[in-house]
Amino acid sequence: MDTTTGTPETTSTNGIEKGCAAIKTQYLTTKEKFHEHVDSGWKGVKGKEENEATGQVEEKTGEPEEKKIKLDNGAQEEEDKHNKKKFRGQNKSRPHKKPQSFDDRRLCPSIIQEREAKCFYGDKCKFFHNIADYMASKPADLGEKCYLYDTFGKCQYGVTCRFAKAHTGPDFKNHVNEEVFRACKEKTVKNSLDKDLQWRLRKRQVPFNASEAYLKTIIKGKPQGNNKSTDAAEKDSCRTADAQDQPAEVDSAANVKDTEGGQGQELAVKSVGALTDVDLVKLRPCEKKQVDFRDKLYLAPLTTCGNLPFRRVCKRFGADITCGEMAMCTNLLQGQSSEWALLKRHESEDLFGVQLEGCFPDTMTRCAELLNNNIDVDFVDINSGCPIDLVFKKGGGCGLMMRTNKFEQIIRGMNSVLDVPLTVKIRTGVQEKTNTAHKLIPELKKWGVSLITLHGRSREQRYTKLADWDYIDTCSKLASPIPLFGNGDILSWEDAMKARETGVSGIMVARGALIKPWIFTEIKEKRHWDISSSERLDILRDFTNFGMEHWGSDTQGLEKTRTFLLEWLSFMCRYIPVGLLERVPQKINERPPYYMGRDYLECLMASQYVDDWVKISEMLLGPVPKNFSFLPKHKANAYK
Repeated sequence: MDTTTGTPETTSTNGIEKGCAAIKTQYLTTKEKFHEHVDSGWKGVKGKEENEATGQVEEKTGEPEEKKIKLDNGAQEEEDKHNKKKFRGQNKSRPHKKPQSFDDRRLCPSIIQEREAKCFYGDKCKFFHNIADYMASKPADLGEKCYLYDTFGKCQYGVTCRFAKAHTGPDFKNHVNEEVFRACKEKTVKNSLDKDLQWRLRKRQVPFNASEAYLKTIIKGKPQGNNKSTDAAEKDSCRTADAQDQPAEVDSAANVKDTEGGQGQELAVKSVGALTDVDLVKLRPCEKKQVDFRDKLYLAPLTTCGNLPFRRVCKRFGADITCGEMAMCTNLLQGQSSEWALLKRHESEDLFGVQLEGCFPDTMTRCAELLNNNIDVDFVDINSGCPIDLVFKKGGGCGLMMRTNKFEQIIRGMNSVLDVPLTVKIRTGVQEKTNTAHKLIPELKKWGVSLITLHGRSREQRYTKLADWDYIDTCSKLASPIPLFGNGDILSWEDAMKARETGVSGIMVARGALIKPWIFTEIKEKRHWDISSSERLDILRDFTNFGMEHWGSDTQGLEKTRTFLLEWLSFMCRYIPVGLLERVPQKINERPPYYMGRDYLECLMASQYVDDWVKISEMLLGPVPKNFSFLPKHKANAYK
């Protein structure tokens, strides 16, 4: 904005449009020339030739709308009157097809796994049992080598694998490389949902003894109120534990002083059996597992894109801390397989946590106890920064920042049942111009969190404007000695170094890792990596291999891998190669203008067209099924 005239400024002094990255002039081009070059270069690809041979004309899905120049307050209000509908950061009406819908004729698992016993369902089974009929309708294999067979010595998907020729014979029997198979017998992925546990969760037969004990104290109004009294009670319990030599036999009601308001009211607490050291020591904060978070690079928990294969890619490039995608505590308590899948941990993730979303102390405490007893994690994170309406309106995510009484009950309850550190992720506040994190952080310290992560934007702000690192710096001083990680707008090692000049204990990287996952290497080596298009394609190939290992190498697993690959490409297309930039580094709020890459693949990867992302997926996962459609979940092309 020109402050002297009050008119919107569309170009900078060097002639570059405002909000655009500065690219060397020899690489700049127009939209028409760019897409003409991309389309002409793709004509040699087999899939394109097939379309032309059948006379089909491929329709472009289209690019997202160009970013509008932000006007001053007065002009913006006028503009908003004409655009009453507010478009958020999600494509909510996007087409959604389940991966299994692309595999009409599915083979029975008893045939795939070559079981000796007949199918349990017999004639009522809805799957195919005739291998010859299935193979006649199965899509063509995609290659001569199967990644799962080469890596593990056996492909569990047998004849349904899209690379089945590599490990099946003329009789359709699945081959096993015994030498490799014996060497890879240990599971590489932990935290899978046990069928017995799932059944007990659905029948509500899982006991939550520790949670129930804590929730009873909430009903009686015991733990909330004067924090000094609560802290004193905790110290007394620690002294009692240290002095405990003999287990005490307790039959009758014990008189316990109520700490609320320091009133010293006597409450009768019924306990049964011997009071042992385990009862007293387990919940002492000093006895919890200790994790050193300081000076580490933290890959943010990213909904949809932060899946296990993507985290493996980031671990290869130097991410120190990884965290699973946000999981809803109510879904976990119901034993939903899709929600439990978000908790899976690969063996390469040496410092791993899970993130929970919930808005009530009972469900969050029970969920924490459930995870504490059944999965292997290094910490548990509470999501109190999620801005989406679905979560916020019911009091979760950012809503917890406004419901401090419930927030305290949740934190204290989860801490009482966890043997690992409890961390919290928050935003600066809910409203754009009203920061509240500085008021909440001192309370979080008293409640017992081990790490605070602060995203330098409010809920209303979403991803508009830059993150407020000055405010993050102020909050880091309030959080001391509890480590506080800063998050927002990190896309280069210079951004990371500038962030570390504040008082933060470490850095969380979110969108920056989606745009270029090698950012962790750049930060650790303090250099700009002018990565080639072929190297970037190799990274995508690794992702697809990890995806087939995680979701499967059959048609269903392949299409699920493709979907998540396309979601990632919706962010990755924003990357501008270092060698093309007039000014280094690229800023996260700068959109790339139309430019010609140094080779065809670099041009293709720079395209904002969904169809061009699909072309990249076809280079790695073969042709898409008929009637395939895709629209990214997040509007990752929004630059503000």
